[in-house]
Amino acid sequence: MKITDVRTYLLESPLQRPFAYSRGWADRRSAVLVEISTDDGLIGWGEAFGPGRMAIGALKLVRPLLIGADPLAIEKIWDDLYGRFRDHGSKGPLIDALSAIDIALWDIKGKHFKLPVHRLMGGPLRTSVPAYASGLFRYRDGDIETNLVKEAERHLARGFRAMKMKVGFGVEADAKAVKTVRKTIGSDISLMIDANGAYDAVNAIRLAHRIDDCDVAWFEEPVPPEDIEGYLEVKARQPIPVAGGEAEFTRFGFRDILARRAMDIIQPDICAAGGFSECKKIADMAHAFGIRCSPHTWGTAIAISASLHWLALLPNTTSALYPIPPLLEWDCTEHGIRDALLTDALRPVDGVAKIPEAPGLGVEIDREVVRKFEIQ
Repeated sequence: MKITDVRTYLLESPLQRPFAYSRGWADRRSAVLVEISTDDGLIGWGEAFGPGRMAIGALKLVRPLLIGADPLAIEKIWDDLYGRFRDHGSKGPLIDALSAIDIALWDIKGKHFKLPVHRLMGGPLRTSVPAYASGLFRYRDGDIETNLVKEAERHLARGFRAMKMKVGFGVEADAKAVKTVRKTIGSDISLMIDANGAYDAVNAIRLAHRIDDCDVAWFEEPVPPEDIEGYLEVKARQPIPVAGGEAEFTRFGFRDILARRAMDIIQPDICAAGGFSECKKIADMAHAFGIRCSPHTWGTAIAISASLHWLALLPNTTSALYPIPPLLEWDCTEHGIRDALLTDALRPVDGVAKIPEAPGLGVEIDREVVRKFEIQ
């Protein structure tokens, strides 16, 4: 079996209601998809996280190197592509592209052997995972506190037992917002916060102490991703577990984070950190260090399905009668492309998502949807 074609698609969808996180406003959602075809008729789909036009450029750059390759030799393809570009692309769009390719190749392999990806990789360790509602951004219309209360109540009504909110808008404003959401959801629901790297260590620590009574499950990206010393300082000087890693790439990028214990919870994105092949290695490294892994997920049905297959493989951080399970991040913001490609099988029910069991990723891509949202 040989690879005969690699096609890329850049999709965009405007937002009816733009939202803000700590570093800017979003007025549209985008997705980068890759489709790999083989000479025996099998097709695999992958997705890249990151800036769309940059990821598309990287995918077009590596395309000629894939034509004629054996799609089942996934480890060889990964090593060859990484080795060729490592001097100029060990982080960023080239690894985003490599992630999408790796996911598509595992999709092909699963279809070839008629098994879901997680079974090919040794799973499943679990057949379902709890999901947390990821949202609670800022909007231009309405009162901030009222918006947060209404959205948190919607997540509760859908059965979520955990949710994550955005912070990074100023210590006092964040403290007020976190306290509002905690009061709304009560003490039995897990609450996480995400600053998207907007704070320095000083203000991240200040915020953590201001919300010490809110039982926050983790403080995500309190400082910029390259500030490892800042992560260590935040970890040492406040009580909330520190999470991060959605902006990190490959086992080599996570090696120092893990060795220095800069984070309590790492959050690689399978569409950015290197795909299935690399994320399995990253998670195994984290397990060896006794550090939790809870993937970042922010994409379409392909990204969600890939994350679920990976979650089926994640070992419990410690072996126990009542282990702490990894969580699926469920994006609750507006995303027309994602919603058009999603099937009910991938959606959480009462806050729990099932691991797909169909061959490969178990996702069928509607080409009409791709054509509807594709831009050149």
